[in-house]
Amino acid sequence: MDKVLIRALRIDTVIGVYDWEKAIQQSLFLDLDMAWDIKPAAGTDDYSHALCYETVSNRLTALITEKPIELIETVAEMTARCVLDEFRVSWVRVRVMKPGAVKTAEAVGVEIERSAGDC
Repeated sequence: MDKVLIRALRIDTVIGVYDWEKAIQQSLFLDLDMAWDIKPAAGTDDYSHALCYETVSNRLTALITEKPIELIETVAEMTARCVLDEFRVSWVRVRVMKPGAVKTAEAVGVEIERSAGDC
């Protein structure tokens, strides 16, 4: 399986369950692995056959910053559903990391895998 990867996509947004978190922006970092047949793009050197990581990144940033969210689990599911539905990817792995959420950990996070039939 070919994959298109996005690593450490930083999204500053309102995220958290505590009142103080709802009054500030915090950074989330997303990693995505997206199943994509790269042969058509590679064989023709034609951008129109590629999955544009910039377009995906911009769309996810807009989605996640649209309104406050309490849980990183919600961010992961929203991200997976968006990538599967809007970009016609057949499979995606999403990791959402929230640095500084636990004082003794560099970051905490969740990772999910979803296929087109799951959402």
